[in-house]
Amino acid sequence: MKELALKYIVREPNKQTKKTSLLILLHGYGSNEEDLFSFATELPEDLIIISARAPQNLGFGSYAWYTINFTADQGKFSDIPEAIEAREKIATFIDEIQERYHISPSKTFLLGFSQGTILSYAVALNYPEKVQKIIALSGYINPDLLPKDIKTRDYAALDFYISHGSVDQVIPVEWAKKSPLFLNNLAIKNSYKEYNVGHGVAPQNFYDFKKWIEERF
Repeated sequence: MKELALKYIVREPNKQTKKTSLLILLHGYGSNEEDLFSFATELPEDLIIISARAPQNLGFGSYAWYTINFTADQGKFSDIPEAIEAREKIATFIDEIQERYHISPSKTFLLGFSQGTILSYAVALNYPEKVQKIIALSGYINPDLLPKDIKTRDYAALDFYISHGSVDQVIPVEWAKKSPLFLNNLAIKNSYKEYNVGHGVAPQNFYDFKKWIEERF
């Protein structure tokens, strides 16, 4: 079996059927593929769940998709060339996983947390033909990672579930609030929810996005 663009762990259903869908998980900065994978046991049996590991090794089991300058303002927050490279790597990885499991883009979900969400937005808005259902947890849209011709793209199939902690101390909720407005301007289907937590996923948030996934099988 050939090596793919990213390392990952997987939970496969007992039997793949026509209903089987694919869920790809992208963890946040300083985390690893085991983090979001803890959701797997609570999610529908008929999902192939792939949790990818970011390429930059920070040591001690921590990984990043790209470098973040935590002392900068929003404009200088991210290493954009590294982020674009990560975006392209994820796009390739999605193709590889879809091919490996014979799953179509219409049956593919992409779930990101924090830095993983920033890249999930970037992948979906650059490659709407690859992935169409996105769960965007505790992140924001970075315009530097989007296509120049965004206003002429066909985004009719895209659908976003967006959530954020109202007291997030890492990524301000004000940044997240801009995302639904941005998507609305492009006539992209989305729902936005806030939860009374910091930079994390509240239990109610998990149940809400689980229901969102189940309704789109």
